[in-house]
Amino acid sequence: MFIKPIKSVFQEVSQVYLTLLKVMVPAIIVVKILDLLGGTQWLAAILAPFMELVGLPEQLGLVWATAILTNIFTAMVVFVDVTAQLELSVAQVSVIGILILISHSVPIEGAVAKMVGVSWRLTIGLKIGGGLLLAALVNWLYTALDYQQQAAVLLWQHEVKEQTLMQWGLDQLQMLISIFFIISALIILLRILKKIGVESLLQKLLSPIFKLLDITKDASNITITGITLGLSYGAGLLISEIKKGHISKKDVLLSISFLSLAHSLIEDTLLILLLGADVVAILWLRIIFAIVIVALLAKYIAIKESILLKPMSKSQ
Repeated sequence: MFIKPIKSVFQEVSQVYLTLLKVMVPAIIVVKILDLLGGTQWLAAILAPFMELVGLPEQLGLVWATAILTNIFTAMVVFVDVTAQLELSVAQVSVIGILILISHSVPIEGAVAKMVGVSWRLTIGLKIGGGLLLAALVNWLYTALDYQQQAAVLLWQHEVKEQTLMQWGLDQLQMLISIFFIISALIILLRILKKIGVESLLQKLLSPIFKLLDITKDASNITITGITLGLSYGAGLLISEIKKGHISKKDVLLSISFLSLAHSLIEDTLLILLLGADVVAILWLRIIFAIVIVALLAKYIAIKESILLKPMSKSQ
């Protein structure tokens, strides 16, 4: 009775984990080589002005760069390594968490978005520009309110010590093994939430928001999938619906724009919470930010369409 579900979960976990290893292992090695060659300090110096803008130490520029090029898991690995000698507040972890959540996997997610007709320029603008803007706003808000300024509790914080390459390798292996169990727990949790109807509840709760964003019901159902599971899942369903002619280009644009800023809200949020971030910033403020930005984009599109239609109505 339980063999089939267990086998299914194990297969899904294995597929996700192996896919991540293909990206993470080379990235970890490259980052280590760069570190040995002084590349870490060089890259951090380039991104230092952006880090200062959002109230973070310049060393965290490497974490953001890693997230942009790879994924959340790899960025978490680098985060743990970089922050071993730093003491960050909950507010600061929340700020870097926002940068990771919005700006991660730009090459992969940008390519997926391009497949459904959304330009690289818009994707990069939303994921990198949007991430930086929200991070700056959260930093300003939390500083002004003197909120969450206490020291963050980091899950993978380790003792600062001189490491040989062998010790470093063993630490990374331990980290990779722990990620396997985290992925397993998250996938099981997602299945439970789906089983008890949380996804259906989310659809009912979010339907008024999608009306506000001018996203139709057909597109909103698919957007819900992306919100809970990830941009790639949502975009994959969009491709199928586009071929059937069920969804307009505007719906695709608005849906992907929303998912660029707020997707995989359950899994990704849980991961960043493990680093000691504040749920208000990385979940609720991220959702509000995505709604505001996409609502403005929808308004801009509506104004642009009305301007284009005026000459046609006059000619008639």
